[in-house]
Amino acid sequence: MDADKQVCGRSPDSQFVELAVEIFAMLADATRVRVILALRDGERSVNDLADIVDKSPASVSQHLAKLRLARIVATRQHGQKVYYRLENEHASKLVSDAIFQAEHSLGGTPRHHHAEHAE
Repeated sequence: MDADKQVCGRSPDSQFVELAVEIFAMLADATRVRVILALRDGERSVNDLADIVDKSPASVSQHLAKLRLARIVATRQHGQKVYYRLENEHASKLVSDAIFQAEHSLGGTPRHHHAEHAE
């Protein structure tokens, strides 16, 4: 590949297509989607996330480890506690868009198309 040539990441022949598929695979889990939704408003500990997503801390910790390896979440340690946050806004946007797409599958006018809807 010519280093001087800018390649659009959104073209069908993009070098990022396979990586994008890996991201979708990472998000193809309800617990991980719920964790991402819970982290939209800021960082949280494993125990906080476990309460929110109604899973054991051990289970949530395993999901967080996968999300961390995929660079979807990042950590901050404060004493003995580790806090998780979204690495950037893209995972949250992907999850929101997937939920919006799911709303379309129900028929009618999806909630996110109503003027009074606020994210």
